[in-house]
Amino acid sequence: MTSAHQRLGERIEDFRGARGGRRPRPSRAPSSRAIVLTCSDYLAIAEHPAITGAMIASLRAADGAAPLPGPCLPDDHPQILLGNAFAGHMGAGTGVLCPSGWTANTGLLQVVAGPDVPVYLDVLAHMSLWEGARAAGAEIAYFRHNDLAHLRRRIEVGGSGVIVADAVYSTDGSVCPLEGLVEVAEEHGCLLVVDESHSLGTHGERGEGLVAALGLAGRVDFRTASLAKALPGRAGLIACDRAGFVDYFKHTAFPAVFSTTLLPHDIAGLAAALEVVREEGWRRERLNAVTGRLRRGLAALGYDLGEGDTQIIALRAASEAEATLLRDALSGRDIFSAALFPPATSLRRTLVRLSTHAGLSDDDVERVLVACRELRDKVGAPACSPTV
Repeated sequence: MTSAHQRLGERIEDFRGARGGRRPRPSRAPSSRAIVLTCSDYLAIAEHPAITGAMIASLRAADGAAPLPGPCLPDDHPQILLGNAFAGHMGAGTGVLCPSGWTANTGLLQVVAGPDVPVYLDVLAHMSLWEGARAAGAEIAYFRHNDLAHLRRRIEVGGSGVIVADAVYSTDGSVCPLEGLVEVAEEHGCLLVVDESHSLGTHGERGEGLVAALGLAGRVDFRTASLAKALPGRAGLIACDRAGFVDYFKHTAFPAVFSTTLLPHDIAGLAAALEVVREEGWRRERLNAVTGRLRRGLAALGYDLGEGDTQIIALRAASEAEATLLRDALSGRDIFSAALFPPATSLRRTLVRLSTHAGLSDDDVERVLVACRELRDKVGAPACSPTV
């Protein structure tokens, strides 16, 4: 009989060998001239002095008190106040902070779905949302990416449930058809959950996210976000208007019941970051400018960018080997991108992802375009017909 040790060894060898010896990262570290397009610091505020200063001040003032269990927080605790501040920023009535975006999504789905409440997930929805549906014991039905007609057919068979989508999808930068999704949810009496991890901070006049920017804040039941993207912190958020939900969540969701509070310096940093996001709108303008220029240039070179139009730019690849080759060729020119394979993407989808940010200069954008022009034929980069 094969032992568990042997089975694990076989899985590791399958990953290293049969899958082409995939390397999860390039073999060299960025230099001082490097253009790094692998992180989600879209507004380039991770080292903002207001944020780092707030965190340092909090660390210096720390009284050494141990973190409390999540359900035990008083109403005036800084974590409670900050959760409500984020909710107010997004146009929601109440908010709750979690240790991460993953725990926010898994915890939320665990308590709003169940064996009697099915979950309808866009096939590209973040894996944490799928895991939350599984934790709830819900019947799961996926619908084709951004395909509202397919979603309607699923609901007609399965009945009222929870519809789940991302506002901006992290793999390819595509945008959810939110107005249509809201209409479907209302037609069928479904709860609607929208993950705003990649639109909070980047979309809206003051970074309030795509739902609020479209005037849909009161029609989306739950919005979630990782506060480790445009907001450079370590936390997750759930925002909603449902009375009594926060107490219900804190006492029934596993990530809330079995986690402790955020650390004081994390709370201080996130509070400062929220103010920076709200007040420094020029960063969103710069992000949009560099993103538009890079997208137009790559499309003109014939790269297949899919349907996305946001700060997440996905170059589609035919295989893991092709994606790895392009990523490593770019890193050889001090341009760092991310090669994405399943399970980070859906099955049979491989991508090279470029995450733009407000800190990119015009020269940086030109360097990326020059490199992609030189590499297009050398590495067999995925391309469609050039537009010019």
